[in-house]
Amino acid sequence: MKSTGIIRKVDNLGRIVLPIELRRTMDIAERDELEIYMENDRIILQKFEKACIFCGSSRGLINYRRKNVCQDCVRKMTEY
Repeated sequence: MKSTGIIRKVDNLGRIVLPIELRRTMDIAERDELEIYMENDRIILQKFEKACIFCGSSRGLINYRRKNVCQDCVRKMTEY
């Protein structure tokens, strides 16, 4: 995990501001959806993408290691 050296305070409603530099780097625009994960003692934010990372399908998605893969692509991978 790469440290940015950026520190933000949580406000009284539990919000934080994502710095513009990070939003630009991660291609996060206003109104984009983010997924929130917990991994051990860490909170992970990830841009929400509801499509298979291989074929782009949005049907029958399975989340594997924080990536969406459709059932057809999983089946094709197991054939190899």
